[in-house]
Amino acid sequence: MTDKGNAAESRSDPPAPSRWLTIIVVCAIVVFLGMVAGAGLWMTAAITVASVVAIGNWVATQWSAGVVAVRLDSPEEGRDLEVVIGSLVPVTVEVTNQGKLPVAWVLAEDLIPRGAIQQARQADGMAIDPRTTPLPIEGARLAVMALLPGQSKRIEYSVRCLRRGYFQIGPTVLETGDPVGMFRRYRLGARPMFVTVLPKVQLLSTYEIGSRRPIGEIKIRASSMTDPTRLRGIRQWQIGDPLRSVHWAATARTGTLHSKVYEPSSVAGATIILDLHVDTNPDQHEPLRTDLTITAAASIAAALHDAGEPFGLATNGRDAADRIRTEGFRGDHRVRDASVKAASLKQLNERLRPVLVNVDRGPVHLKEMFRTLARLERTDGLTLAEFLVETESQLSSETTMLVMLQQATEADIAALVGLSRRGWAIAVVINTLDIDRYSRMAGPLLAERIHVSHLQTEDSIMDVCRAQMAR
Repeated sequence: MTDKGNAAESRSDPPAPSRWLTIIVVCAIVVFLGMVAGAGLWMTAAITVASVVAIGNWVATQWSAGVVAVRLDSPEEGRDLEVVIGSLVPVTVEVTNQGKLPVAWVLAEDLIPRGAIQQARQADGMAIDPRTTPLPIEGARLAVMALLPGQSKRIEYSVRCLRRGYFQIGPTVLETGDPVGMFRRYRLGARPMFVTVLPKVQLLSTYEIGSRRPIGEIKIRASSMTDPTRLRGIRQWQIGDPLRSVHWAATARTGTLHSKVYEPSSVAGATIILDLHVDTNPDQHEPLRTDLTITAAASIAAALHDAGEPFGLATNGRDAADRIRTEGFRGDHRVRDASVKAASLKQLNERLRPVLVNVDRGPVHLKEMFRTLARLERTDGLTLAEFLVETESQLSSETTMLVMLQQATEADIAALVGLSRRGWAIAVVINTLDIDRYSRMAGPLLAERIHVSHLQTEDSIMDVCRAQMAR
C-alpha cells in the first residue's frame, strides 16, 4: 500500500550569506570599474554575471519545488512495522518530477541513522563478525537521477534485521541545484518509517517461576491466599472486607474504618526487573550482554505465558521509540541542533521515567511485553537502587521480583536486601562471564537467602530456569 501521508515536506537551502555577499561584491566592483573606465565591456560582464546568478537561483528553486518523493509499501502513518530477527525488509521510494521543467539532476538519499548501520564490537572475548550490523543494507539507498516532467524513478533496497531494536528508516532527502553548481537546494521527501525488531525467544517448556518468601515457606502455583501471620500494611476499609481484618487501633485513631492487609501465602508468576543503567552495563560488553538480558527476559515471559502465569516488566532503561521520535530528522538533516535542543528537556524526563508493563496474562499482554523489550536501551537516568525506591509502591507483591543485572553497586545490593527483609520474594539473575564478579555479587545476596542464578550465554538461560524450578 502506498503511504499517502508521505507528502513531501519542503525545505529550502538558500545560499550562504557569505556566498551572496561575494557575488554582490564582485558585481559591484565590475560595475564600478565599468563606470570609471567608461568601458561597455565591463558593464556587459557585470550584467552577464548578474543574469547567470539570477537564472541559476531561479532554476534551482524550480527544480527543487517540482521534485517529490513517496515511500511505497510502508505502514500507515503512526504505526510501526514489526518483524522478527533475520527478516528482510524491502524499501521502495518513488521520486517524481511534478514540475513543468526537466530536472537535469537530483540526488535522492534515504537516510538511516548511524546507530542502525554501525559495526558490532567484540565483547567478552566472543568474536562477532565485523561485518555484522543491526541493519545491513542490500542495494543502494542513494541515487542521482535526471527527470523529465511527470517522470518517476525509484530507489529500491532492502535491510536485513539482525538484532532486536527500534530503528528509523528515512526520511528521504532530495538535493538539487543549478547546472553550474552555484546554488543548492534540498528538501525532505518521503517521511520515515519505523521498524521494531522483536527479541529472540528461546522455548523453555519446563520452566517454573514459583518462589520462596524470606522466611522459607515453599510457594506453589496456585491462587494467592493471604497469610494472617504476615501483616503487610493498612488501608481504608472496603465493602467486602471481613470484620476480622479490621484494624481497630487505626480505626479509633482516625475515626474511619481501616483494614489490615496481609502478605499472600503463595506467589506465582514474575515481575521481571531489568537494570539497564550505563554504569552497571558498561560499553565494553555491548551489545552482547544487554541483548542476552533481553533474550532471557523475553524467553521467561513466553514460558510464563505458556504456563498461564502472570508476568510483568519494570526497568530503569529507556524506550528507544521515545528518543527516536523526539529527535527525528527535522529540517536540514545536516544541521539538527535546534531540534536536539528543543527535545533536550523531554529527553531528560524520559531518562528518569521508569518503563513499566503491569502484571497480567494473555497473548495480547505477551505481545506488548515483546514490543517493550525490543525497544529498550541503556540510559544514564536512575540507578537500580534509585529505581527500586521509585517503583516499589507500583510493583506487584504477589509475583516474584526477578531482577536481572550485569553489575551491582553496594547501594544496589543494599536495596535488594532491604526489599527481601520487607517480605518481597526476590530472585536475582547475574549476567556475566566473569566467575569472580559473579561470586562477589552473589555472596551478600546468598547470605540473605536470596536466590541467585548465573547467566553466562544463551545456553545458560535453560540452566537459570532449571535452578528456579528446583527451588
